[in-house]
Amino acid sequence: MQYTKLGKSDLTVSRICMGCMGFGDPSTGQHHWTLGEAESRDIIRYGLEKGINFYDTAIAYQNGSSERYVGRALRDMAKRDDIVLATKFLPRTAEQIAQGITGKQAITNSLDQSLQNLGMDYVDLYIYHIWDYNTPVIEILEGLHAAVTAGKVRAIGISNCYAWQLAKANALAEREGLTPFISVQSHYNLIMREDERELFGLCAEDGIALTPYSALASGRLARQEGHTQRAMTDDYARGKYDNTAEQDRGIIERVAELASRHQVSMTEISLAWLLTKVTSPVVGATQKHHVDGAVNAVSLQLSQEELRYLEACYQPHLLTGIMTQNTPQTKDAKQVWTK
Repeated sequence: MQYTKLGKSDLTVSRICMGCMGFGDPSTGQHHWTLGEAESRDIIRYGLEKGINFYDTAIAYQNGSSERYVGRALRDMAKRDDIVLATKFLPRTAEQIAQGITGKQAITNSLDQSLQNLGMDYVDLYIYHIWDYNTPVIEILEGLHAAVTAGKVRAIGISNCYAWQLAKANALAEREGLTPFISVQSHYNLIMREDERELFGLCAEDGIALTPYSALASGRLARQEGHTQRAMTDDYARGKYDNTAEQDRGIIERVAELASRHQVSMTEISLAWLLTKVTSPVVGATQKHHVDGAVNAVSLQLSQEELRYLEACYQPHLLTGIMTQNTPQTKDAKQVWTK
């Protein structure tokens, strides 16, 4: 395993981040394909043995059971200082807004619940899961800064945002002397490269780490036709990729071709390409061979010609998944920048 700094923070992370969306009680959340606690612990233990020290979960995953599973496993299997643990918070709910709970209060409540779920005193990276158009961003920044100041959070990240949102939020944080976002977790892989238009340039300019999710496109970049059970049964995953299956097929075939040439898995080819672009991709794992493929990709070197070959037939995509929900919910979007 190789390690690197996460943006401008003092966090040292493995080049592979284990995505923990696949861990959690399948009877309590929206995904029926997740692993129970015993199976989750086996995968986490295997990841630790392979040198993965970076783990990403969220309070939204399986009604908090992912945090509980991950927290118990890491407490039992690793020294706290040896791991980097990320979790996420959601926008305010309509009920919270009606009750007059501010963005800052909502963050405090969510963080305290996550810390209770995890059984930990702090999280290393606390991530703004999706932009909240009904809450002034200054409230979000103040809430996160308070969490950092209190020692409950070491660094903050953001997910599912546009480049202009991240740029403006960090400019506001700098002006007000608040903690800036040091990483961004977006939807990016070989068959979804829209973030190269603006987000990548911003992150390169400002030293912001890229930790994309859906690194293997819900299994579509890990195997050819048939895909994975999740890819065929997860409606959310199908919504992200089914509409572009025809135009993506050529890229997937090129991944398979290079995998055959190198005598490695498609996972290794897909992630080897991704690792030339980003800091630490979030890779979900529900079987040990998923971990093996991700770890092996770190040491796989593709030539410039091979990298260009993988990229050559990409066609522009419409935004899908959570980003289709990332639109203003208020008549006056300017109000999110003010108190």
